[in-house]
Amino acid sequence: MSDVYVLGVDMIKFGRFPDRTVPDLGSEAALLALDDAGLNIGNMEAFYCGNLGQANAMVGQRILQEIGQTGIPVVNCSNACATGATAFREAWTSIKAGLYDVVLAVGVEQMGTGLLGGSGSGSGIPKEGLLGSGTMPAVFAEAGMEHSRQYGTTFEQFAKISVKNHHHSTMNPKARYQIETPLDEVMNAEMISYPNTKLMCSVNVDGAAAAVLVSEKKAKELGMQRAVRIKASVMTSDPYQERDLVMPDVNSCTRKAAAEAYEMAGLDSNDLDLVELHDCFATAEMLHYENLGLCEDGEAGRLIDEGEVELGGRIPVNVSGGLLSKGHPLGATGIANIYEVCTHLRGEAGKRQVENAKIGMTHVIGLGSACGIHILEKV
Repeated sequence: MSDVYVLGVDMIKFGRFPDRTVPDLGSEAALLALDDAGLNIGNMEAFYCGNLGQANAMVGQRILQEIGQTGIPVVNCSNACATGATAFREAWTSIKAGLYDVVLAVGVEQMGTGLLGGSGSGSGIPKEGLLGSGTMPAVFAEAGMEHSRQYGTTFEQFAKISVKNHHHSTMNPKARYQIETPLDEVMNAEMISYPNTKLMCSVNVDGAAAAVLVSEKKAKELGMQRAVRIKASVMTSDPYQERDLVMPDVNSCTRKAAAEAYEMAGLDSNDLDLVELHDCFATAEMLHYENLGLCEDGEAGRLIDEGEVELGGRIPVNVSGGLLSKGHPLGATGIANIYEVCTHLRGEAGKRQVENAKIGMTHVIGLGSACGIHILEKV
């Protein structure tokens, strides 16, 4: 089977755009990625679109109504926070299968306000407020406290992740916020769900990102100078296990996906030069250091204390500023992470450039559950 390459990739600057529509945001990202690839919509053979909030609105077709209707197949994807990664992976799969040589993937979202999650309106006794909370801040706070119980991880160590990611964001012009947040400011911010303060929670923003994927044959035909090889593309859900269903499992599908991705790529975590992982909350990033095999279980606190995950450290994590600063438009995040890693592999990341970056990983997780991991390689 052919290798698959990212030939064009880009994202809009994340923010709040109340006067724009979802198709409008997605169209801008699509055109940016097409320009980056030196192609146009007429060259695309299929289109995979990721969006969560308007999943029934045929967003992909509405994007094509803005940038050019060419009669190609359009597939709309919805998969929680892994929505963008799912659209990207479906594009990858279609080329791997030999169906197409040039495919467009777009992730786009326009977010509301307030807390995500909750128990919903199902029948029976609700667990919300009785057995805990299904809101995302509470779920990841609980997971963080379980890590503290097991390994002694401290409030300060969790807060240092926010300090790191906000610092990285000051070098990313496409991040929603580009501000420094000293440790005392993070720790003294409004408490949302202990140990996550407001500055340790991801930002609800509007955004879009897009990528043009091509077969090896097409990449050679169009030029390999800026092409990035997709070494692994993996999607998992939770395996069955006997556990306490009151506390959602935020680890298993990531561990399964990481193991499969390393095997597919023929690599291990020591081969990675940078990682963009799903820091929906500071506690989540801490857990994923271990889930992705960046360190042994119980060693995540040491990684942040010793600066190993900072720009210039052993394995820089979320040099974009992460979801804590860049923002988290659910349907766009997966492809935005791919944009960030590709930018480093191309040597085009400016002040935040990871030196000599050759291999990077992207990771997103949607509770429910879905995990998408991609390993990308400089050609």
